[in-house]
Amino acid sequence: QVQLVESGGGLVQPGGSLKLSCAASESGFRGYAVGWYRQPPGKQREFVASITYGSDTYGGRTDYADYVESRFTISRDNAKNTVYLQMNSLKPEDTAVYYCNAIRSITIRTPVYTWGQGTQVIVSS
Repeated sequence: QVQLVESGGGLVQPGGSLKLSCAASESGFRGYAVGWYRQPPGKQREFVASITYGSDTYGGRTDYADYVESRFTISRDNAKNTVYLQMNSLKPEDTAVYYCNAIRSITIRTPVYTWGQGTQVIVSS
């Protein structure tokens, strides 16, 4: 059973930055696209960003939710089986628990594994 571990969340002021990390056990991200999702308080989980597997020379195709507005950047290190989400210019509405998962494809975002615990991001002054 692949385990997903998200980290890097915390409390940050509006306009601040955080970098989230997501690691999968047992090389669980090998060959898969990976997506970041978030669940704001009292709301459904929603898509944030995704990235394809890529290659040794290509970091992968990325896709973002419209509300990201170029503030977030998803990347991955396949050698470390880890995916990152750099979040800049954070807003209070970015407050949520952030999750990652391997997905079937960048267009068919069906999650592959059981969700992890997520990492809490709170944007507040």
